[in-house]
Amino acid sequence: MSLENRIILVTGAGSGLGRAVACACATAGARVFLLGSRSKALKATDDLIRSAGGEAGIVPLNLESELQRVPEVAKALFERFGRLDALVNAAALVGPRTPLDLHCPADWESVFRVNVAAPFFLTREMMPLLKRSDSGVVIQVVCREGMEAAPFRGAYGASKAALWQMTRTWAAESPQGPVRMSAVDPGPMATALRAKVFPGEDPATLPTPESVTGIFVQLASGSFKGGHGELFQVGKD
Repeated sequence: MSLENRIILVTGAGSGLGRAVACACATAGARVFLLGSRSKALKATDDLIRSAGGEAGIVPLNLESELQRVPEVAKALFERFGRLDALVNAAALVGPRTPLDLHCPADWESVFRVNVAAPFFLTREMMPLLKRSDSGVVIQVVCREGMEAAPFRGAYGASKAALWQMTRTWAAESPQGPVRMSAVDPGPMATALRAKVFPGEDPATLPTPESVTGIFVQLASGSFKGGHGELFQVGKD
């Protein structure tokens, strides 16, 4: 699947799924912009892409504390390219593992800011650029915790449920597009994020983030048939 000449913005691109998706998109020919809070980690992803012959740019931005800078990013992309072809909201914050009745309100707000407010604000601010693409795409990363009860991971599960509902609503409000809204549940992966949630789990028993990037590349191509308002669950029929 070719992404030649596609301009793609990936959040959480410094590690885990975000890094894997960014690298896969670059390998397929896209020019990828790497958004995240850790400059060194973004530089490492940038090095991986460039060493493989791809094109990338770094966008250091903390989604928990710097959402006011998102319009600056949109403006810079517009001035340079005049459009955005795909936005992949892969950044996520798990929060503490705790029962809901002991959850700190500040931690709850932080999780929702990164997992819900940031994807909303990024999608809203990038929408004019996505509409200038001949096939604009938004891909939200959700998870099983957002579909069923997640004991001791309530903030994370509730935030992912909200993200999926937001994706469905956005698609329902514009059933004919022009920007396609999809969600992907990549399933369990060997990432640092999952290790925080399941510290005793052997990562060698899990798929790697690189193994689940195929659906992201397909959706980001803009030529994928269907998918508007749909959830794609990796590893499930």
